[in-house]
Amino acid sequence: MPLLPIFLKLAGRRCLVVGAGNVAQEKIASLLHAEADLTVVSPEALQEIRGNAQAGRLRWEQRVFAPEDLNGMFLVITATSSPEVNRQVYLLAAERNILCNSVDDPPNCDFYFPSLVERGDLQIAISTAGESPALAQRLRREIDALLAPDLGAWLGQLGELRRDILQRYVPGDSRKMLLHELACRSLCELPDCPSRQLVRAAALDRRDESS
Repeated sequence: MPLLPIFLKLAGRRCLVVGAGNVAQEKIASLLHAEADLTVVSPEALQEIRGNAQAGRLRWEQRVFAPEDLNGMFLVITATSSPEVNRQVYLLAAERNILCNSVDDPPNCDFYFPSLVERGDLQIAISTAGESPALAQRLRREIDALLAPDLGAWLGQLGELRRDILQRYVPGDSRKMLLHELACRSLCELPDCPSRQLVRAAALDRRDESS
């Protein structure tokens, strides 16, 4: 089945994780990183999950799953040790048109978690649609080895320059070319940074054209 690769904003959205063991913990960490409004339902929980609950970063309901737990949820992940429970959660979520991922159970998933390479705001997601998570992990390691460690900081500086250009210049081919040229240059904090010199030169050219 064809998949739509997207990056989803979850900040403030209500999400549910059923299960609180080692498998669930990885997904819980991802949801917390995305600033989801998170509820975890499980009779027992890892100490790290308990700590997050005590710190107010998530709500832990210490009991078995109930259908009412789906009320108002935007997204659900089920990661219990029981395939029967996981499938029940998935089917109930499907009835309510709630996106659900049943961990390590591709037939009972609306979406898959990709292997992820991160450098700050840069995210490269790799998915095999559940066919071979091992291959996705191998590709992640290979791509990770190719990317510079400071790429996230570079992207942050590039974003600042991009916002400055978008404010200063009207849309057009020259602005587009400048943005693409900046993305191919090294950014730095120094006054003689080539990228910043390019921006200043474009500003001077624009000033001369308008005079």
